[in-house]
Amino acid sequence: MRVVIQRVAHAKVEVDQSVVGSIGKGLLVFVGIEDADQTEDVEWLLGKIIHLRIFNDTAGVMNLSVKDVKGSILVISQFTLHASTKKGNRPSYIRASKPDHAVPLYEAFKQRLGDELGKKVEAGMFGADMKVSLLNDGPVTITMDTKNKE
Repeated sequence: MRVVIQRVAHAKVEVDQSVVGSIGKGLLVFVGIEDADQTEDVEWLLGKIIHLRIFNDTAGVMNLSVKDVKGSILVISQFTLHASTKKGNRPSYIRASKPDHAVPLYEAFKQRLGDELGKKVEAGMFGADMKVSLLNDGPVTITMDTKNKE
């Protein structure tokens, strides 16, 4: 699994001009899933995301997690995170999982994040054409890939 995490002041996602998910202060998490991903990848990522210390403490040092600041999380599925650009100018998405494998992991990821955060995780709609708006705070953007755990 590959994620791009952005610390945001606020973010929202729209489908067909209707807001389907929105948050205030917190994390916007774009997630891409490939066929090799399993439940262990979900567990590793959620532990990293929930405890990632990228919010400022009273001294202005990034020392607090989203849980510490009682922030929210918005999760967006994004198969393009697995784009291969090695050949030509048109990206290949062959590594991105098809919905039959990706959707159960995506749903488990959202559920487990919410369980760990202690509140509902907002989300986009898997496979939909989504419009994402955000105010990146910092800016702070972090990437993680479960294939690079070590």
